Formats: sequence, structure tokens, C-alpha cells
Amino acid sequence: MSDLLRAPAEIKYAEELDWLESIDDNPKPFSWRLSPKMVRLFILGSERSDGLDREISQKWFGDRSFVERSIVTLASDRGLLLIGDPGTGKSWLAELLSTAICRNSTLVVQGTAGTTEDHIKYSWNVSMVIAKGQSRESMIPSPIMTAMETGAIGRFEELTRSTSDVQDALISILSEKYISVPELDSDGIVFAKPGFSIIATANSRDRGVNDLSSALKRRFNFVRIPVMTNRRSEAEIVRFRTEELLRRHQLELDVPPTLLDVLLQSFADLRASAAAAGSDDEKLESALSTAEQIGVLEDAILHSNFFGERALTAHTLASSLVGSLARREPEDLAILSKYLHGVVEPRSKEEGGAWPEFFEGGRDAIATLS
Repeated sequence: MSDLLRAPAEIKYAEELDWLESIDDNPKPFSWRLSPKMVRLFILGSERSDGLDREISQKWFGDRSFVERSIVTLASDRGLLLIGDPGTGKSWLAELLSTAICRNSTLVVQGTAGTTEDHIKYSWNVSMVIAKGQSRESMIPSPIMTAMETGAIGRFEELTRSTSDVQDALISILSEKYISVPELDSDGIVFAKPGFSIIATANSRDRGVNDLSSALKRRFNFVRIPVMTNRRSEAEIVRFRTEELLRRHQLELDVPPTLLDVLLQSFADLRASAAAAGSDDEKLESALSTAEQIGVLEDAILHSNFFGERALTAHTLASSLVGSLARREPEDLAILSKYLHGVVEPRSKEEGGAWPEFFEGGRDAIATLS
């Protein structure tokens, strides 16, 4: 695993999955590797009341009802659509579900304006077609077709980014559970095996880009993933990702808990400001998601490791926050400056701690970018 830039979940948690399979005596739908109960436990982590001989780490942080509804949907062989704002963990939840159910999370189609029907059905190896003609051997199955043939979970990322023609091609796959290959005289239909389903994700901010048809919507069960607002849960996510980052980069760097609190409070302040804003011009372009919060911290940690004193400081954290969130100039810089002078500066005078240095770091970063 050390020679992979980012190992998929089935490799990263292989030992844990093997152990769960060995003790799982609950009924399993179709060809699932784990029972629904164990799938939930793998994703949400174990509790003392589970009575297990080892602890299972929590990997996705959110309401357990979202995970349970997702599992029930896939057990009914309906398609699952995870929808929410950017950075709410939709793709990560889809990866974990696929991993726990079939030990393969890599059967993925990425939805873009350039995605075609070939990407979700099949294409041809041109050289083999020229040499031997069209056959099953010369056909290149899409990840979705491979999932159908193996009874696995196929994933479709950013469904609303793909065109209506591509979306419509999914309707027959989800309804009829087969793909017709008219170029073949015999063996021209690929049927789905039990266990096949599709997990799609959609960005709620993409409404109006390529809206789903009512026919396709009926083929999916919707699970809406809200932006994380629970301070304690969000803190757990940030700490989890921070520890993962330090392990991955083999860093020994001091990350004071007080600075994590400063980061959490800053994002809470900025979200409250965005909610109270009267127009989009008064809001940061950033979604201020938990994922973006982690990105700010990652940037600050790496900067501290390579160019600092191997300890995260409030000055570096503030500089990273401004650099990551200031995407429009001068609008975002003006919003961040207003926040620093209107909220952070008074707080630094009242509370002290890391806030004065955080204020100075943010002010310096804005001056550099202005």
C-alpha cells in the first residue's frame, strides 16, 4: 500500500474487512461480502455494546440514518443517489459502501460534459476488430457493464454533470438490468448478476446544469447529505483526516488542539455570515464545507513542515485559510477582511490565546494578495 498515492478503501482496510467477514454470520443479500449490519459497522465504527474482540474505526461521520437508508436501498437492488453540497462526503460514503458490499470500489464513471454512452456501456478495441471482427473478446466493457457481469456495485460520480443522453442510457440499465450489444449476432445481451446496483452522486449546487428526468429519478432512491453543522462531529472528522495526513506523509509535526478549535470556529463564523448575507456578492464563493476545512489544515500542515519550524502556528493557519478561500478578487478578499476586522480582531482582544496571531496572519495574507 505504501507505493500507492491513494489506496482505495478495499486495500486500505483489507485486514479489517477480512476480520469482519470471518465473524459475520448474519444473512447477506445477493452476493454481498458483508451483511447489512456489518456494512454499517464497517462504515460507522464499532461501539462497546457490539461486544467485538477488536475496535473498528469510524470512517464516515454523519447521521447513521443516512448510512442505513443507503444500505437498505442497495439491498433492494434499486439505484442509490447521494445528493448534497460539495465536500459533504458523498463520494467517500459511496466508496465505503462499495468496498463493504463487494470489496471493489473502483468501478467508477466520472460524469462530465464529455461523458458518452460508451463510458457507461461498452466500446471496441479497434485493432482487434480490424484483425478478428467484432466479438466479446474485442469489446471493452465499461465499469458499469463490469459491475453488471460480476454482480458488483458500479459508481457514477457527478451524475448531473453528464448530458441527458447519457443519463437516459442509465434508465434501461436500472430498469431492465441488461445491456444490449446489437453489433454481436450471438451473445448480444449482457445481463446483470444478483448484487448489481449503481451508486450515483450529484452536487446540489449543480441544479439546472443537467437536471435529471422524472423517469431517471424514479429509478433512484435519494439520500440527501446535509452540510455538517454538528461541531463535535466536524471536529472528529478534522482530527481523523489530520491523523491520516500525518501518517501518509510520515510527518512528526505538532498540531495544537487549540488551533483546531480556531479553525472550526472560523468556519462556523464564516458560515453564519454567509447565511445572513443578502446576496451572492456578500458570500464567499467557497461552500465552506468540511472538506474545504480539511484542505485548509492540510495546506497549513505541509507549509509548516517544509518551510516552518515543524510546528503549526496560528499565523500559518490564517494564511492558509485566506489563500484557500479567496477565489474571487476583490470580492472574497473584501469579505475575509471584513470578517477579520469585524470578528477576529475584537475576539483576539477579548480572549487572547491564538486569536491575536491568527488575526495578524490573516491580515498579512490579505495584504499580500491585494
